Amino acid sequence: MSKYLIAGLGNIGEEYENTRHNIGFKVLDALAKENDLKFSSDRLAAVAELRFKGRTLVLIKPTTYMNLSGKAVNYWMQAHKISKENLLIITDDIALPFGTLRMKGKGSDGGHNGLKNIQETLNSVEYARLRFGVGSEFNKGKQVDYVLGKWSNEEEQKLEERIKVATDMIKGFATIGLQLTMTNFNNK
Repeated sequence: MSKYLIAGLGNIGEEYENTRHNIGFKVLDALAKENDLKFSSDRLAAVAELRFKGRTLVLIKPTTYMNLSGKAVNYWMQAHKISKENLLIITDDIALPFGTLRMKGKGSDGGHNGLKNIQETLNSVEYARLRFGVGSEFNKGKQVDYVLGKWSNEEEQKLEERIKVATDMIKGFATIGLQLTMTNFNNK
């Protein structure tokens, strides 16, 4: 049975709960909910396992804080003997307009501390990521306030539908693969 590690990035703690930076957690929470799964606290992460079409998806929400996400990702890859080809990171991206979903097989960290730490820990940029656009509606020097800010009412209304597409993309990654998922979903 093929195993996949799906890591949703975010920060633990109530103050971060409904922020743009925590979209990775929110997407995995939605995937868990639609499959009646509960996360349990484990080493360096909240973890749930989803069995889907003959595959096992190990879902993790690192509890290391964003800038140490690589530690949790590396631990769970080793623990389950999961290769980089079967790793998917879900992260927020200010370079993409709100709600834009883009899956890529590799790339730079784009200034994202979570991706930067994963890249350093794995010593590679060759891993898949699902970037969830959160927009860039902030003034110069206000990026941190923006990504750690709550969703606007307008964004909240569209969020559920975009998150549903993101969960479909995760399932696609594990079943039809990276390339077909990118073809079917990117820029839609």
